[in-house]
Amino acid sequence: DPSGAAAMPKARAGKRPERREGRAGGILFNTGAGQHILKNPLVVNSIIDKAALRRTDVILEVGPGTGNLTVKMLEKVKKVIACEIDPRLVGELQKRVQGTCLANKLEIKVGDILKTDLPFFDACVANLPYQISSPFVFKLLLHRPFFRCAILMFQREFALRLVAKPGSKLYCRLSINTQLLARVDHLMKVGKNNFRPPPKVESSVVRIEPKNPPPPINFQEWDGLVRIAFVRKNKTLSAAFKSSAVEQLLDHNYRIHCSLHNTEIPENFKIAEKIQTVLKDTGYSEKRARSMDIDDFIRYFFLLCLPF
Repeated sequence: DPSGAAAMPKARAGKRPERREGRAGGILFNTGAGQHILKNPLVVNSIIDKAALRRTDVILEVGPGTGNLTVKMLEKVKKVIACEIDPRLVGELQKRVQGTCLANKLEIKVGDILKTDLPFFDACVANLPYQISSPFVFKLLLHRPFFRCAILMFQREFALRLVAKPGSKLYCRLSINTQLLARVDHLMKVGKNNFRPPPKVESSVVRIEPKNPPPPINFQEWDGLVRIAFVRKNKTLSAAFKSSAVEQLLDHNYRIHCSLHNTEIPENFKIAEKIQTVLKDTGYSEKRARSMDIDDFIRYFFLLCLPF
C-alpha cells in the first residue's frame, strides 16, 4: 500500500472512537473525530519557530481547525495548503481570512488526507487528529518529491514510540520503520489544557526530516521482515523466523526478488536453510528484535536477499 498503511503496527481492536462534543466559539467540536483546537498562542508560536519557515515556503497543514496556526503561518510564508475534512471548520477558516491580504495565500482542500494525493510542499506543520497519526506519517515519508521537514503534534506515547531506541520498552516496528526513513526528534511536551476542548491524553511535538537520499531498500520488503521480527519482539530471531507461515512468505518474497534481479535459484533451494545460515553467519540467532538497531536489521535484510 503506497500510503504506508502496510507499514503500521495493527491498531488494537477496541471500541469505536467515542463521540464527545465540546462547544467553543459557536462551533461544536467532535472530539471523537480528533477535533481538539490548539488555543495557547505561546505553543502556536513555539511550533512556528521550530518549523524555521521561509518566505518562499509552501506549507501543508492537516487539520487546521479554526486557523490559529494557519493565520500565523500565512504571515510568514508564500502559501499554506490547508487540508480539512469538516466543512463547518472550512467555513470558519475562510471567514477568518476573508477580506485580508492573507486570503490569496491560503488554499483549502476539503476531504480525507489519507485518501488524497499530497500536493507539492516544502514543509508540513500540523496538529493532527491522533487516530490518523500512524498512516499519515508513512504517507508523508513515502511521498515524492522530498520535503524539508514536518513539525507534527502527536499523542505523547505515539511520539515517544517514534523516537524510541533499541532496548526501550516503547521500541517497536513504528520506531524502526520511521527511523529507517527519517531523522526524528522530540521537540516539546504539550499539556492537555492547551487545547479546546482538552483531550484525554498528553501531547508532544515532533520534528521529522526525511533522509534524502533514502536508503536503497524496498520498503514493502523491509516492512515484511520487520513485521515478522516484532510480532513477538521478546522472541529470539531464530524462533520468530521458524514458523511454516513465515517460511512460506519469505520463500515467496525471495523468489520474486531473484526473478526481478535475474538471479537463478538452485533446484534444491530451501528457505529454512537460507534463514538459519544468515542467522548463524550474522550471529543474530539469539538476538531479539527489541534490542536490534537499524544497522542490525539492514545487515540481516541484505543477507537474506542475497542468493546462495
